[in-house]
Amino acid sequence: MKFEKIHNKGQARLFENPYLEMLTKAHPLVIWGMYIPIISYLLYYSRIHLDFTPTRITLTFFGGMFFWSFFEYIAHRFIFHLIPETETTRKIVYTLHGNHHEYPRDKQRLFMPPLPSIIISSAIFGLMYLVIGLHAVMFFPGFMLGYLIYGSMHYAIHAWNPPFKWMKPLWRNHHLHHYRNEHQGFGVSSTLWDHVFGTMFDLKNEKEDKEKVKELMYDK
Repeated sequence: MKFEKIHNKGQARLFENPYLEMLTKAHPLVIWGMYIPIISYLLYYSRIHLDFTPTRITLTFFGGMFFWSFFEYIAHRFIFHLIPETETTRKIVYTLHGNHHEYPRDKQRLFMPPLPSIIISSAIFGLMYLVIGLHAVMFFPGFMLGYLIYGSMHYAIHAWNPPFKWMKPLWRNHHLHHYRNEHQGFGVSSTLWDHVFGTMFDLKNEKEDKEKVKELMYDK
């Protein structure tokens, strides 16, 4: 979705109803606080009650994290950047992600809010259980930790300069996604799938526009 300008202040109004509007916002620590106990309990349950070995738990857990990176790319590319053909679709896409491109400094909408997050994650866990059975009890925690890391990385990319030189391509890939071409650079926590599917920016030939990047960064 293209916008005439990036708004450096304020946030989008998604619902007229103040209570619904309130439910569209979340602090990152709230989401971490919701899911860390769930992740911990499921891993505990896998070992104590399901009697999976530590090795099996570890490998399945990291498999879930890896799968998150693929899911992140697919969701960002094909759901969050769906080209709307109707007004209803346009509103849905804007609510899901378009508002972030128009108001990139809105810190309250980087994570899925608690209520829809619980509903969607429960549905995802159910689907995983149907496909892989009890292994979902180990796989889902890794998937959700991947989500938490993704959200935190997204926050960091908008808030700060990269802390290490080797992380700079990840930062630049997302910044270019915002101000150069929203149909490239879909990876946030990793550029792996951008490389695999050919949507990675050619960083060597992309000019670094420090003023544009500054517009995307949170006020210190």
